[in-house]
Amino acid sequence: MKFGPVATADAAGCVLAHSLRLPDGVLKKGLLLGEAELQRLAAAGIDTIIVARLEVDDVAENDAAAQVAHALGGAEVEIGNAGTGRVNLHARDAGLLVLDAARVNAANAVHEGLTIATLHTDSPVDAGQMLATVKIIPYAVPKAAMNEVLQRLRGDADPASRSGRRALRVAAWRRFPVGLVMTRLAGTADTVLAKMRQAVSLRLEPLGARLALEEIVAHEPVAVAEALQRMARRPDAPHLLLVSGIAATVDRLDVVPAAVVAAGGQVLHAGMPVDPGNLLVLAQLAQPDGGLPVVGIPTCARSPKLNGFDFVLRRLGAGEPVTSADIMAMGVGGLLTEIGTRPMPRDPRQRG
Repeated sequence: MKFGPVATADAAGCVLAHSLRLPDGVLKKGLLLGEAELQRLAAAGIDTIIVARLEVDDVAENDAAAQVAHALGGAEVEIGNAGTGRVNLHARDAGLLVLDAARVNAANAVHEGLTIATLHTDSPVDAGQMLATVKIIPYAVPKAAMNEVLQRLRGDADPASRSGRRALRVAAWRRFPVGLVMTRLAGTADTVLAKMRQAVSLRLEPLGARLALEEIVAHEPVAVAEALQRMARRPDAPHLLLVSGIAATVDRLDVVPAAVVAAGGQVLHAGMPVDPGNLLVLAQLAQPDGGLPVVGIPTCARSPKLNGFDFVLRRLGAGEPVTSADIMAMGVGGLLTEIGTRPMPRDPRQRG
């Protein structure tokens, strides 16, 4: 693409670079200039204008933006019309935004004029919410650069990325039933249990999930294991089991993970690099149709503030897998807002 000043008489077929106010109205930037526009410019006494002239190997801004947007978003994404080199992408349904950040970063690294901006991956989104915008900075970009962007978004260079899924998609909430096991000690107040129950219910509501079963048992591995087995064996078994221990889990041999093992399950990960939320346990029970997820809730989840439990719950609520590797990758951005009730505040000046 060539850019710069040209004689108005030679500007037919060029793109007007900047808006111009004429006695009879405004010519807006991005306008493809024809004879009628050139006559208006000449009548206004404008002999020279700044334009962009596309060449054979260029792709016009709107065409390029549309192609990149369609390579980026899948069927569950509403892709808007191109205008001024921009296409916006919106969620068709409420759910979890799932990004292949490596592919998006690789695409953004190709050419300064081809840009993609998105929300953070694993962001909960509402139906109709904007997810990303594709913006072409100049009036045209080289076809070779655009083709490279499309290839990187598809993951052509990485066989592991060729899953058939787009780099940006929305996993809709599955709206499934959930079982909750809470433990108590002799001196546990009912208000403490009620606070956790309410916090869990409030977290499930935006995901379309519901608290279908609840048991309160002693804070002992056998009692918790038996409660998990009872829930898992029901004909209408929940799709997710949550365990809230009255005491924090500090080791794989502690009550909650030990109970999962006693129930015939497997502890997948104990702990996470998210604060608050470090003391979460991810596990599963074997079922005929696959693993039944079990999450040991960190005690900080009695607070409605965002914590590591939310990160895991959202992925499970959208039917997305949560592996040990997934949890270990949550550390960047995992330093969250302080919870006022924690026994050891971060700021030493706030400690008793």
